[in-house]
Amino acid sequence: MRLETITAKALERYDFDRYLLSKAVGLRAEELTKGAKPLVDMDIKENKAADIAIYEIAEGKLEIIKES
Repeated sequence: MRLETITAKALERYDFDRYLLSKAVGLRAEELTKGAKPLVDMDIKENKAADIAIYEIAEGKLEIIKES
């Protein structure tokens, strides 16, 4: 599936809040580069950490909690 489609699905999960999504992707990508195991079947050596984070969010593997 194309990354644009995955990104749209991830945005839809979080009410199209681009700021929240970008912050979550950045934090998760940092965790992945520091050694966290991907929650989807993707290899960190073959894919960018941000791409893996987007896939994880789009598939509902990560929960994002909005702070008030």
